[in-house]
This record gives sequence, C-alpha cells and structure tokens, in this order.
Amino acid sequence: MKALSLPRRALAELLGSALLATIVIGSGIAAQNLSPSDTGLQLLQNAIATGAGLSAIILMFGPASGAHFNPVVTLVDAALGERRWRDVAAYLPAQVLGCILGAVLANLMFDLAPVSISTNDRLTGGHFLAEIVATAGLVLVIFALTQTGRSHYAAAGVGAYIAAAYYFTSSTSFANPAITIGRVFSDSFAGIAPSAVLGFIAAQLIGGAVGLLVVRVLYSRSRVAATAEPAVMPTAP
Repeated sequence: MKALSLPRRALAELLGSALLATIVIGSGIAAQNLSPSDTGLQLLQNAIATGAGLSAIILMFGPASGAHFNPVVTLVDAALGERRWRDVAAYLPAQVLGCILGAVLANLMFDLAPVSISTNDRLTGGHFLAEIVATAGLVLVIFALTQTGRSHYAAAGVGAYIAAAYYFTSSTSFANPAITIGRVFSDSFAGIAPSAVLGFIAAQLIGGAVGLLVVRVLYSRSRVAATAEPAVMPTAP
C-alpha cells in the first residue's frame, strides 16, 4: 500500500482513537447498565469488549497510520527511529482529540449528557505502579513484534494483552495518555477524575521509557539482525 500523506495518517489516528474511546467508555456504560450490582462482571464485560474492539481497529487503521492511538507508542516509535518527529507533532493532538470525541460519542449513544466530568478518583500508589507496568508491557508487546518482523500479529497480541491487563493490574491498564484524558469526559464506570490524570500520565511515560529501554536491549533491529540465524536460501533447480 502506498504511504499516505501526513494529514491523512493523522486523520486515521484521530478516527482510530475516537473509536477506541467509544469502545472503552461505551462498553463501560453498557456494563454498568447491564450488571449494576456486580463490579466484577462489569470489568469482565469492559475487558472483553475493549480487547476485541482494539484488535479490530488496529486491523482497520494499521495500514493507514500504524494504528498507534497512543502518544506513548508514537513517542517510542520515534525514539527507535521508525517514525519522524514531525509525524509525532501531528499524531499526538489527533490522538487526544480523537479520544475526547469518542467519549462524547459514547455518552450520546447511551442518552447521557455529551460531556460529564468523571468523579472516579483512581490515583493511589498501587495504581501508579500498575500504570508503569501496564504501559511498559504494552510497549514490549508492540515493539517486540515490529522489531522482529512479526507486526502482522500486533492486532491479536495487543488486544489480548490489554484484555488481560484489565485484570492483572490494579489500575485496569489505561496505558495511554490520550485515552486517560478522554475518560475524564464521561462520569461512568470507565471514567477517571481530572485530579488523577497527571499522575496516570506520569506513570505511563515512565512505563514507556522502561519499555523502550528493554526493547533497545533485546529487540533493536541491529541486535536482532546480528543474532538471527542465516536465512535458508532456495537452491537452484
């Protein structure tokens, strides 16, 4: 596929980020409505919908923009030399705006006010650590695949990781500054209070840096090329 212009790639990031926020927040609202007295079941419904939906939108927008939908992923991609910094300047605002628009859309689909600021204060020491772990793990999943020529597994790998991380992290794995900001605009099961946003984003940036360090040590293209077994070439008939 011919590379798209930067404005079209930024549009793909905006649309994908909007769909991601719609999936996360919409499934959270639906879970809250369907299972009002069972938080565990709400989380299960939210996790399954998010993991499956994320896999689908990676398949939708991956060929257009790389399907980042996440400022940390974009920053790590640029730090590894796989993305130009002018792309970063276009991608990041598109991702944040997309997640805000997705939150508004999710609210409207469930006949709620377009914008309702969340009161769900999630920030604790455990949640801060959980966001570092969640984001570092996400970076490792993505770039272990892309740096070793297995990017075609990204949709399945990322979707599965995020669904699992909803449960093995105490923060339910936001792992994304853009979706963290977007979730502020829905006072629902998936929301986050403004007072917790900066702490979550700080943890996510730290997690991204940790993930980047591990990727550089284990999976940088030069290291993979140096340690890979020689390719088996077909013999002439």
